Amino acid sequence: MEQKAVSAKHPKGLYVLFFTEMWERFGYYLIVGILLLYLKDTPAKGGKGMDTSMGVDIVGTYVALVYLTPFIGGLIADRYWGYIKSIYFGGALMALGYFLLAIPGSNTLLYLALLCVIVGNGFFKPNISVLLGNLYNKDELRSKKDVAYNIFYMGVNIGAFVCNFVAAYLRVNYSWGYAFAAAGVGMVLGLIIFSGGLKHIKSANIIKPANKEDMPLSKISMYVFLPAAIAGAIGWFIPGNLIGSDSNDAFVFASIPVIIFYFSLWYRAKGFDKQRLGTLLTIFGVAIIFWNIYNQNATALTIWADTYTNRETSPAVEKVLKPFEFLQNVNTKPQEVPILDQQFRAQQGPDGKVLTHIGNDPYLQNLPKDQWPKDGEDMKLISTEIYQSINPFWIIVLTPVIVGFFGFLMARKKEISTPSKFAWGTIIAGLSSLVMVFACLSTNIYIDKVSSGWIFASYGVFTISELFMSPVGLSLVSKVAPRRFTALMMGGWFLTTSLGGKISGILAGFWDQFDNKAVFFAISVVAAIVAGLLLFPLTKKLNKVVEEATTMAD
Repeated sequence: MEQKAVSAKHPKGLYVLFFTEMWERFGYYLIVGILLLYLKDTPAKGGKGMDTSMGVDIVGTYVALVYLTPFIGGLIADRYWGYIKSIYFGGALMALGYFLLAIPGSNTLLYLALLCVIVGNGFFKPNISVLLGNLYNKDELRSKKDVAYNIFYMGVNIGAFVCNFVAAYLRVNYSWGYAFAAAGVGMVLGLIIFSGGLKHIKSANIIKPANKEDMPLSKISMYVFLPAAIAGAIGWFIPGNLIGSDSNDAFVFASIPVIIFYFSLWYRAKGFDKQRLGTLLTIFGVAIIFWNIYNQNATALTIWADTYTNRETSPAVEKVLKPFEFLQNVNTKPQEVPILDQQFRAQQGPDGKVLTHIGNDPYLQNLPKDQWPKDGEDMKLISTEIYQSINPFWIIVLTPVIVGFFGFLMARKKEISTPSKFAWGTIIAGLSSLVMVFACLSTNIYIDKVSSGWIFASYGVFTISELFMSPVGLSLVSKVAPRRFTALMMGGWFLTTSLGGKISGILAGFWDQFDNKAVFFAISVVAAIVAGLLLFPLTKKLNKVVEEATTMAD
């Protein structure tokens, strides 16, 4: 009895991976929180001076590619390098990218830095999740796998919560470069922790040999990578734009061969493997809608917080935040400022081509003049990136509630199946966008700002959906994927994030063209609710596959 109790404890490797991922996500979400703000900031303040459309195009493409490369990193780890070597390579490359971002320079240096992060994440992200799953493949630990992923996910969100305060302090008091460098320091700390606990995770570095029917990497390069590169080039150079920009066209075109490859895995599989892969692909399809809403935090919701949200502090809040220097100063001194979007640009001339003008701070453009600071005085604003910490704050607060709710249902034998969690989670994600629809309708946002309560509530509702889906998704792939495809299918899970992120960026690229912003958010409401309702009839059949895969050994 004593031996059984000891063996049922969570392995020490969980906590090694927890803190490694916490610091890695600290760096990643720090960049996500400030990248659009940096690209839109004027060169006089150290930014790139881009307009909203170009800024969200770059951010959307970055997020999309960050989660597309796990397909490649997972494949190489599965077949050749193993998970530990892949994590070291990916982490080092990400750290290099963050430090390159910290160096002022041309756009070429910016793109090179982002490329390092994109490739590095492809090797790091899927493989650390696979290592965690492999730690729990022993019979006595299988039942704890979902809980382990929830604990792991808490580490993700602790890093995501803290990073925005660090970014705000460094960029307000020093420069953008210091904030980017902090992301690199976080990644280095993560690798140090990973190295220190290596003995606790080596047993999980299991590589299952490919079957004879599995496609070798040489053929994958010929039938997937090469077609993807050619398709991407066609999308980039095709005359005009089909989906808003060259990068959007290139990404969508390049994704097609990758998507076909995943369907070919299912088509070529036999027996129960076919059912397992089919179940994952069905879940993946629905998850794309969820990730579209999730990734609006880096695009549309950043714009919303920066431009349309009342960020002025109350005396009590100012007293708390001022010592930490998380506040921005706004005044009425003339300066070169960007025009916010189409509605404001129309005020500058009929051609709508003026992107900057000499005027007051952009924050004041949709604030009634009786609320402007007096001449010679500063208005204290909460830094925009602080709003990025709302979602991880809700994660930390609500995780015990949602886990407790699932435990309550399990004790009464009314547990919600994993596919049902995905259906409900997608619908709830749609409801979070519905909150933003109401926020848009609450006032005329072009002459007045809205309360921070709207975005706070939207993130709160979305967090419930996230806890239904995101950590469960990692666990689902680990349990259902055939062992020799585990990292590859983990890459497929992150591919859904990639596609969702790009869709989010594409939609945000048309932000200026939506006179009624409520319509922008309503698109996500309808897509999420419809996808969730379509999944419900399939949940019973899908759950049967999940349960059978969970109890069997490869």
